[in-house]
Amino acid sequence: MLWGMSRRLATTLCGVSLKNPVLAASGTYAYGIELKGLVPLDALGGIVVKGLSREPMEGNPPPRLVESAAGMINSVGLQNIGVRAFVRDKLPELRGVIANSDARPSTAIFANVFGYCVDDYVEVLRVLEDAEGLAGYELNVSCPNTRHGGIFFSSDAALLAEVVGAARVAIRSARPLIVKLSPNVARIEPLARAAADAGASGISLVNTFVSLAIDAPARRARIGAGFGGLSGPAIKPIALRMVYEAAQAVTIPAIGMGGIASGVDAAEFMIAGAAAVEVGTANFWDPQAPLRIAGELDRFLADQGIARAADLVGTLQFRKADS
Repeated sequence: MLWGMSRRLATTLCGVSLKNPVLAASGTYAYGIELKGLVPLDALGGIVVKGLSREPMEGNPPPRLVESAAGMINSVGLQNIGVRAFVRDKLPELRGVIANSDARPSTAIFANVFGYCVDDYVEVLRVLEDAEGLAGYELNVSCPNTRHGGIFFSSDAALLAEVVGAARVAIRSARPLIVKLSPNVARIEPLARAAADAGASGISLVNTFVSLAIDAPARRARIGAGFGGLSGPAIKPIALRMVYEAAQAVTIPAIGMGGIASGVDAAEFMIAGAAAVEVGTANFWDPQAPLRIAGELDRFLADQGIARAADLVGTLQFRKADS
């Protein structure tokens, strides 16, 4: 037992062994190592580190975070130290903290990768391929392609296939490639299929919804960059629907996210078709949320008489009147 969790939570994701199916989402857990004094990082199922770019980025002007009803709007602007500094300064320390001390899988480290043209993604992956200790990659495609007039990779199936295909070629190792899909599209299924057909090992969704918060007396946007991304419990019902639709459209594993704050929330995403989940906004008020949620999920499985977390995946049933 670890943090009150049994081995029924153990699972695999795109060939990666996880002690539990609850991961810390990118952009909400920094590079992982910054939370070592608050969280036993070696107890986590996995960490998806802050998005990494070819060169360091300063991000957007403040304010960057605004609380909203049942959620949060952020516009950090993908600030990061750059992939080379991550490999040199952050990854070795993180690997040391999560070093496996028993028979369980070590905490899986996934690197989130982004760019503004295909070459950016390829170069970041090239650098990461030479680094030790990574379990896999999560491709953030919610970025405008500066070589195609600013069209977002995540909203165009052809552009999405192009960047996923190039990333697949750039990965020389057996590390899986997970593509993080945006919810800001008319239908999620064509994008999920495009990612799968281009070589994705799995998909993760949803990223944040484009949103706007206004300071009425000042008559200006509350976020420094104007628009921001809405996350948190407010988006959960829509995220659940999109995870279900995407999981139905492809045969590769899906990772669900969007307002997960409890073990029952995690169970709902798995029932909808997610093989694992990522916890994001909840980390801002409770850095130990992934561990708490995993423990609650374990108790849910026990109460329901379910032997393995994987047995929950894709078990959603619709009443005839609801279909």
